[in-house]
Amino acid sequence: MKVVIGATLLGEGFIDRLAGLFPEVTFVAAYSSDAQRREIGDADVFLGWPDQESVKRARSLRWIHAPGMGIDRLALIPEIADSTIVLTNSPGSHTNPMADHVMAVILALAHNLSALIDDRRARRWDTAKYAERMVELNGAVMGILSIGGIGRAVAQRAAAFGMRICAVDPGPTDVPAGIIDVWGLDRLDELLSLSDWFVVTSPLTPETRGIIDARRIGLMKPGASLIVVSRGGIVDEAALAAALQSGRLAGAALDATAVEPPPPESPLWGLENVILSPHASALSPQLYEGRRRVFIGNLRRFLEGKPLAFVCDLRRGY
Repeated sequence: MKVVIGATLLGEGFIDRLAGLFPEVTFVAAYSSDAQRREIGDADVFLGWPDQESVKRARSLRWIHAPGMGIDRLALIPEIADSTIVLTNSPGSHTNPMADHVMAVILALAHNLSALIDDRRARRWDTAKYAERMVELNGAVMGILSIGGIGRAVAQRAAAFGMRICAVDPGPTDVPAGIIDVWGLDRLDELLSLSDWFVVTSPLTPETRGIIDARRIGLMKPGASLIVVSRGGIVDEAALAAALQSGRLAGAALDATAVEPPPPESPLWGLENVILSPHASALSPQLYEGRRRVFIGNLRRFLEGKPLAFVCDLRRGY
C-alpha cells in the first residue's frame, strides 16, 4: 500500500513517525505539485490537498485526508466529487485555540490594545485619550454564524464574559447552555441588526459563500464589530472596509480572507480598527498533535478495513 504525504502542515518529520508505526506501508513525500502528480498515480491514500491535475492522474486512489478543516477546494474537483474516493478532514483540535483567538481580538478591539501598544512604544502616557473609549462586554450581544465546534467554543467563552449570545445555523443540534437562541438562516438579517459583535465560524459552502454581502453589512448595528475566523469568501471584504472607513462599524478582526494574503492595495491593511492575522489562530502545538493523531487513527482503520472517521459530505461542503 502506498500513501503520499502531500503537505508539510503536520511537520516534515511526521513521515518518519508514520513509517515507524506502519512498517507495512510505503510512505512517499511529495510536497510540490510536480512531485504529487508524479507519485499519485499508484497511490492508495493521499494526505493533503491535491490539485485537479494530480487527481486526474490517480489510478487507484481510495482516500484523501485533508489535514485541516477546509475542503472547499477539494469539493470543487469533479474527479473527487463524482468518484468513490472518500474524503475526510481533521475536526476537533482547532476549536479551542480558535475560540481563544476570537476572545483575544474582541478584547483587543474593545480595549484599544493597538493604540495602547503604540503609545507604549512612543513612551506616551495619555489617560484622557481613552476616556469613554473602553467597551464593556457584559450585556453585549454576540451573534454567531454557525454553531459547529468553533461556534460552541466561542459561545462558551463569551458567556463567561456575561455576553448575550444568539446564533444562526441551518441545522443546529445539541445547542449548548449559554446561548439564548439559535435561529435558521432566514433570520440572519435580524441577528446582524441586533449584534454588537458578530462572529463568523461557518465553513465555506455554496450556502455561505458571500452570505455576508454589502446589503447585510449595511444591516449591521452601528458601532458593531465583525470577526472572521473560519474561512474567507463568506464576507464581502470591500463592503466591510467601506463600513469601517466610514466609522459605521467600530472594528473587525480577520484571520481568514478571500485572498490570502490580501492584495497590497486592500484597504484592510491600513485601517487602525482592523486586526489582520495570517490564518494562524489555531496553530497551537496541541492542534498539530491532535491532527497527527486523527490521521494515525484513520489510517489504522483504513488498514483494518473499518469505516473511516470524519468523512465529509461534499454536497454540504464539510
